[in-house]
Amino acid sequence: MAATKKAVKNSPAKKTAAKRSQNKTQPTRVSVTSFLNSVENETRRKDAKTVLALMKKVTAAKPVMWGPTLIGFGTYKYSYESGREGEFMRVGFSPRKANLVLYIIPGFTRYDALMKKLGKFSTGKSCLYVNKLADVDLAVLERLVAESWAYMNEKYPT
Repeated sequence: MAATKKAVKNSPAKKTAAKRSQNKTQPTRVSVTSFLNSVENETRRKDAKTVLALMKKVTAAKPVMWGPTLIGFGTYKYSYESGREGEFMRVGFSPRKANLVLYIIPGFTRYDALMKKLGKFSTGKSCLYVNKLADVDLAVLERLVAESWAYMNEKYPT
């Protein structure tokens, strides 16, 4: 019985299905400017516009809405051992109600020195949570985004 389950788990049909499954979060044609203008909290809206300008400067890429609330720059294609493949933004952010979230896709372990200088924040695996930009050093934040962007470009060349 166990051998049968394992065979099904790694079957070609399952891998094909994994390849066909898509991320729930996909690029949209929604206007980034319209979305940012709709952010209710004035501080969050202002901070988001600052991060938008920072990321445009660092990436020289056009911002694109991913799903209803994420703003992303650039894309990269990934594939997992399971066979699942997809595409996602190289760097991005979202002005959430609770905080401003920056998506630093490579995570933070390679950026320990920068993180010590950044200011007040918390992190998840690839998420940097900031209550307000006044809590962080913008020059350090810009460098973090730039280093993450460079790493993604090196790891996933276009």
